[in-house]
Amino acid sequence: MSKTRKPKTGKRAESLNGAARFRPWWVPLLWVIAPVAAVLSFYIIPFGVTLVTSFTNTKPLRPMGDFNAFENYEKVLSSPKFWDAVLNSSIYALCVVPIMVILPLLLALLVKEHVPGIGFFRAIYYIPAISSLVVISIAWRYLLEADGPINALLKSMNVIQESIPFLSDRWLILFCAMLITLWQGMPYYMILYLSALANVDKSVYEAAEIDGAGPVRRFFTVTVPGVKIMMYLVGVLSTIGCLKVFTEVFLLGGPNSPTQTITMYIRSQLDVTYGHLGRADATSVFLFLFTLGFIILSQKIQRKAEEQP
Repeated sequence: MSKTRKPKTGKRAESLNGAARFRPWWVPLLWVIAPVAAVLSFYIIPFGVTLVTSFTNTKPLRPMGDFNAFENYEKVLSSPKFWDAVLNSSIYALCVVPIMVILPLLLALLVKEHVPGIGFFRAIYYIPAISSLVVISIAWRYLLEADGPINALLKSMNVIQESIPFLSDRWLILFCAMLITLWQGMPYYMILYLSALANVDKSVYEAAEIDGAGPVRRFFTVTVPGVKIMMYLVGVLSTIGCLKVFTEVFLLGGPNSPTQTITMYIRSQLDVTYGHLGRADATSVFLFLFTLGFIILSQKIQRKAEEQP
């Protein structure tokens, strides 16, 4: 006959109930092995390897090179292409983030009302968010080509005489990539705002309306304070996404694009023949520091804003 496991006794056992009273102490450790192993394998260890490699002269697809101290960091900081990439990524974030914070909130306000057919429109708005970014970028590249539909339409309307170089001009590539990022990202953040708006007390809106507040005043005095935390989250997530933007710019401009972002600069250092893995990892560390610095700064700004009456 199998032995019946005796329940645990003692003060600690008094806080347990059900099967936990009969479970061995090491069983909960099994539940965290997989998540911890995943974090170590895909985050901690790769970051450590990147950090170590950034201090070596390692080449792509080659064994670990020799230690060269801060030489990679010095060459990256002295590279005009790197600072050009930093400028492009910064402009990208400065232009996209404010729109990404405000416009999805306005869209959420439009679709949050429970009217017949609103579920269909919510689904239509969300289609870009679940579409492949690669497919979207290739489709936009086709539309923006010199002999593509957009230039052809503008010529047929006598708006332009020559094709607009959407895919060869530095600033036009950046602008078109921003449109793609906004078009795909807004539905996702709209859903986040919908969840935040659902937690705003309707009685506050009713009280503001009784006091004579119009739609604009209710937006700034009720809606914005009610979703302030979500606005901060959207700002942080969209900024991180803009700093590491790659797919949109790369697929629009190609590998020899006149517009380089930080991630594209990192990729340019990974050429098998002429690349330099140590320098690419040093740039990755700079990108990490930029992102970490922004998060710390934004948290301080949020904390000061919460302290103000």
